[in-house]
Amino acid sequence: MTVVDIPPPLPVRGRAAPHDGPTGALSPMLIRLAEERATGVLVREHGTLHLAEGRVVYAESPLAPGLDVLLTAHGTLDAAVWPWTDDIPAAVHRLLEAGLLPKGALELCHLGALYDAGYFALAPSSTPGRFRYGTPVAAGSFPAVPVTTLERETLRRRELLHRIWPDPSTDGAPLIRADPVAAPPATQRQRAVLDRVDGVRTAPEIARDLGRPAFHTLVDTRRLAAAGLLAPRRTTAAPPLLPPVTDPDIALLKRLRDALEAL
Repeated sequence: MTVVDIPPPLPVRGRAAPHDGPTGALSPMLIRLAEERATGVLVREHGTLHLAEGRVVYAESPLAPGLDVLLTAHGTLDAAVWPWTDDIPAAVHRLLEAGLLPKGALELCHLGALYDAGYFALAPSSTPGRFRYGTPVAAGSFPAVPVTTLERETLRRRELLHRIWPDPSTDGAPLIRADPVAAPPATQRQRAVLDRVDGVRTAPEIARDLGRPAFHTLVDTRRLAAAGLLAPRRTTAAPPLLPPVTDPDIALLKRLRDALEAL
């Protein structure tokens, strides 16, 4: 499997100072379940977390490419041998037993998919979570992650995105190409994202098309937005997963960028 480092940022025309992220638990229910060593499934608005004895063994979200996509997109696993089914944990268990999937490659892809889907599952929600006690999905096939580790990584990712570009609207809205007067160069990875910006696709949809983790694509789209190369298409769609940061400098930052582009 090819491991790609996150590329260095494009030149930025202006950036607000980082903010102090939230210090409390992202999901008090999840913390309580971890403390009681619960086993079952936590269903939240933007994703699902599967627990085994209070630890997260599997995560899924409609906004993040599944483990099947990540395993087959870049040659880690031949797509022809994947038993295409919605029950991904059962499919993985079958492949492991048949010796068709190296355990090391699975663990690496699984952790990437877990943190990716977990980021969305722990996003602010307008509805309460629901927990169903029961047997975890193929728990023995996957390494478990402590709840505190998942929450800490989710917070780290939120802070990283905010430092790159503090406006979260590019995370969930359809994206359009911008045409700055002096366009800064984009990396090959970022160019692949730009090539799929068509006014219809969102960042998670581009990630699925590329077979990449959704969070990595959020990093790319925020850097491209900071460089003035793309922008969200204004629609009446649902608000972004993360609410806009309350920062008086953001409006000034956007006005300065628009003024520079008009020169």
